[in-house]
Amino acid sequence: MLKAVLAAGALVGLVAAAGQASAAEVQVKMLNKGAQGTMVFEPAHVKLKPGDTVRFIPTDPGHNAESIKGMLPPGAQVVKGPLSKELVVKFDKAGVYGLKCTPHWGMGMVFVAKVGQAANLADAEAVAAKAPPLAKKRLTASLAAVK
Repeated sequence: MLKAVLAAGALVGLVAAAGQASAAEVQVKMLNKGAQGTMVFEPAHVKLKPGDTVRFIPTDPGHNAESIKGMLPPGAQVVKGPLSKELVVKFDKAGVYGLKCTPHWGMGMVFVAKVGQAANLADAEAVAAKAPPLAKKRLTASLAAVK
């Protein structure tokens, strides 16, 4: 009986470790100029699994990553990174997340992450429709790319 309990405990530990080991990290650069123009996150959008992380790297100074109000799944943590500092965000809740560089929001510096199922996609699209013109254009393109 004791051997069975120990074996079950070891199996649970291995499964938990395997789940953690399978979590991925994506690096996203915050740039003054990239392939899509000026003031961009590169890549501008990603598809993730719950538990994956994104490392936002301020390749050029003066950028941050912050949640766009209304573009978060229910229960997700609001993100607000400091200017010119690296930020690591773990995406635990399934859904669509929209982030912006606060100083360059009006210049269209936005990022979209789809984590698992995108139950809040319609809400995210509604928020994108009200964004400043270049942010709206880029958000709309990123949302279409992650569907």
